[in-house]
Amino acid sequence: MNSVRFLDLGATYRELKMEIDAAVARTLDSGWYLLGAELRAFEEEYADYIGVKHCIGVGNGLDALHLSLLAMNIGPGDEVIVPSNTYIATWLAVSQCGAIPVPVEPDERTYNIDPNKIERAITPKTKAILPVHLYGQPANMDPILAIAQHNGLRVLEDAAQAHGAKYKNKRVGGFGDAAGWSFYPGKNLGAFGDAGAVTTNDDQIADAVRTLRNYGSRIKYVNEVRGFNSRLDELQAAVLRVKLRHIDAWNTRRTHQAKQYSQALQSMDWQLPYTPKWAEPVWHLYVVRCRNRNNAQQALKEDGVETLIHYPIPPHMQQAYADMYLQPDAFPVAKNMADEVLSLPIGPHFTDEQQEDTITAIMRQLGQQD
Repeated sequence: MNSVRFLDLGATYRELKMEIDAAVARTLDSGWYLLGAELRAFEEEYADYIGVKHCIGVGNGLDALHLSLLAMNIGPGDEVIVPSNTYIATWLAVSQCGAIPVPVEPDERTYNIDPNKIERAITPKTKAILPVHLYGQPANMDPILAIAQHNGLRVLEDAAQAHGAKYKNKRVGGFGDAAGWSFYPGKNLGAFGDAGAVTTNDDQIADAVRTLRNYGSRIKYVNEVRGFNSRLDELQAAVLRVKLRHIDAWNTRRTHQAKQYSQALQSMDWQLPYTPKWAEPVWHLYVVRCRNRNNAQQALKEDGVETLIHYPIPPHMQQAYADMYLQPDAFPVAKNMADEVLSLPIGPHFTDEQQEDTITAIMRQLGQQD
């Protein structure tokens, strides 16, 4: 059996080499590399794809969340409800505003924030809810939006892993007041470096993010606020424009692979991904939960299959948040997930042969162990 890499980023370029090379050459030949025609075109095309009025390109996914929160006037002393089970960037965006992340446990089936647990976390200081569409699976937005409306709260979607995912037949990224996107190379829609964007239907939020991303300036050398340098550059925008034309086909490949895994592994004593009827995931990751996860990962490694853990340490247990004095067992669902989750290889250039090899290795190494 040949070794199976978790993700082959080079394959993306090889498939689209002619298109990408032409886009890069066009951009280099233009002599304009920031805040130019490529960015404006990508912003228009991505806004149209998501189904919103505005897309604002920024430097990365963390900045997309951070600048969105600032545009919502969230600052020191405010509280923002976040999932306890997420990548730390979700929390960091809140902290960078001087606000306080307030964790809420996930639904055990979907891994996303449990709407039934949100209201008890709301206090007079709460200003926003920040749900994450984790692993490419949409969060349950209707009850989240209802809670936010009832309590006068903003909603910011963390859509960093959910490019093209749908909730009740509508793409995520347009349900809340705004959404933050990452185009990190490994995402379903990935650049060739760091890149991000904000999508919104709110004209004021869009205007504020555009100003904040460019030193707080709308007119060169006129700085209205203390802004940041967080601009999606022309080369990345040009590459993303090419990839955007292929994302639905690539997501279809991921969906096929997820179905193949779920059919082949149903006899395993693992918790396989659960998809609610209202959700159309894009399978950024295919995540299982299994006992003796570390042993399973090592066994597959010895058989040539690379797996990853998303994520091994929940935010409340990170040293970065030691000053919040949260005990490890304060959020047991997130902690247990961190101890058990395992991400299997998946992606638009993951071949049928590689998937067969992966499934064979799982059954050979682990089928009799669980």
